[in-house]
Amino acid sequence: MPTAPHPSSGSPSGPSPRPSLTERRKAETQLEIARTAAALFAERGAAVTADEIARTAGVALRTFYRYFRTKEDAVAPLLAVGVREWIDDLAAPAAGPDTPPVREALEQAARRALTPADEPATEALRWTRGLLRAMPGDPALRAVWHRVHHDAEEALTPVLARLTGADPLTVRLAAAAANTAMRVAVEEWAAGDEPEDGPRGPAELVARGMRALTAGLPELDGGAGT
Repeated sequence: MPTAPHPSSGSPSGPSPRPSLTERRKAETQLEIARTAAALFAERGAAVTADEIARTAGVALRTFYRYFRTKEDAVAPLLAVGVREWIDDLAAPAAGPDTPPVREALEQAARRALTPADEPATEALRWTRGLLRAMPGDPALRAVWHRVHHDAEEALTPVLARLTGADPLTVRLAAAAANTAMRVAVEEWAAGDEPEDGPRGPAELVARGMRALTAGLPELDGGAGT
């Protein structure tokens, strides 16, 4: 979800090849543009222009369009980093007698993702609140939000397949339920004025939603990875 990006530790099967310096610089530029776009959308809504995003990020307009097709697309990397972070957390290897059931592991990972641990994480949540409030006036921005969550659900499916060993339908239902709980929790929190870490904050809302939406899936009661 909308947490501050952390360096990748690689896939559960081993470390990923280190990107080249050029690739890292491109990724940093793309993410900086995304942060700028999110902050501007949160502040001014649909009135923001691609030129304004580029100027504020300190890049040429042609550089902006080298990375993104539209101004709304510019927020996708920031949203995707946050959404994928909790999936990477869930996918991290865990074994032994203290390994929690998959249902509990899902809730714990979701809580961690939506509990801001520092100021950048808190700021990312605030940007996301602003983005969600701007979406009614900008359908293209809403489409980006839903596309990011669609991609997240697809990424979550193989992780849950490995953790549960369940049949494909059950795995897809579990992925859809967990992803929906995350999305709805953030949307519900963003619609109000509750603080990020209170009893009506996104972490508490996602725990409630996760329990409700996965209640009919007994396959999640087994230990992760069993």
